[in-house]
Amino acid sequence: MTSSLNLADFDFELPEGLIAQKPLANRDQSRLMILDRKTGAITDELFSNLPKYIAPKSLVIFNDTKVVPSKLNGYFIKNGRPVEVLLVRETSEKYWEALIRGLAKLKPGTEMEFAKGVLKATLEGRQDDKAIIKLAYEGELKIILNRIAKMPLPPYIERKARAESDLSDLDRKRYQTVFARHPGAIAAPTAGLHFTPHTMASLENNGIEVAYLTLHVGVGTFQPIRTENVIEHKMQAEQFHIPESTVKSLKNAIKSTRDIIAVGSTATRVLEAVDLDTLELEGISGWTDRFIYPGQNFEMVNHMLTNFHLPKSTLYLLVCAFAGKNLIEEAYKRAIEQKYRFFSYGDAMLIL
Repeated sequence: MTSSLNLADFDFELPEGLIAQKPLANRDQSRLMILDRKTGAITDELFSNLPKYIAPKSLVIFNDTKVVPSKLNGYFIKNGRPVEVLLVRETSEKYWEALIRGLAKLKPGTEMEFAKGVLKATLEGRQDDKAIIKLAYEGELKIILNRIAKMPLPPYIERKARAESDLSDLDRKRYQTVFARHPGAIAAPTAGLHFTPHTMASLENNGIEVAYLTLHVGVGTFQPIRTENVIEHKMQAEQFHIPESTVKSLKNAIKSTRDIIAVGSTATRVLEAVDLDTLELEGISGWTDRFIYPGQNFEMVNHMLTNFHLPKSTLYLLVCAFAGKNLIEEAYKRAIEQKYRFFSYGDAMLIL
């Protein structure tokens, strides 16, 4: 396996205007670039035509995690200054890991409030770059967050205050897949955002099998690589679950040599993190910090659907590993020339 990869070799120049700032009117009207790894052919398509590029009897695996409204805007109680908090993960009752802007300057005991005191938080300490906070509230937190918190959109989606207010309700609907089922993510599995109930029905009508796993997308997926040698980067672990029905489908697909298509990098990482031979039929739950970069082999995933990613990101390295760096560079150059939309609300790529 490769012992050194230079991060600078995975950089490219992306015009800022190609970063999608809001979703299209219709999910399945995104553009779809199709990469054929065998021939090197690159085809431009419409996402609604995806089913015709997937062979009948293939198995398509989706990530059914659900994004939790977890971005809080409030004030420090002591001085009234604004504060922004992103809840990452509950560690025990009312204790949360969180990301807070300006955390390095804050002292333990710092108190914050949100929605005029409906929710309060106290900084208890820090762990690495994350805060440990204790929440104070009355009632059910899920209901409170649904009422006062915003969807945790990535930082590259930048909006003026009025636009953010106008699009807030739209984000709650569209920064969520139509098959989202299990709450726990702080970011959407974005390759799944293009699917509509009609697209899902088209897959099954074409004789394509559909199954689900859950990976609660956390900080690990978007954590920037800060080491010059890519291989030294350590992903933060994220929680996953593969249910019994999906394990059974995977085993059957491999036994009958049917194609397995992963929808998104998160589904890909989970499938490549487990050893199917040792998987029990009752399913598996755990944590994965699997980091996929060029030089690694793919044991389970035959094809992958994904969006267009940030330069020098773990996601970009994953697609370079899957399709080959040269083909991905050619595809991204074409995407920029053809003005494809990038990142979470952007267009899609099917790698065959």
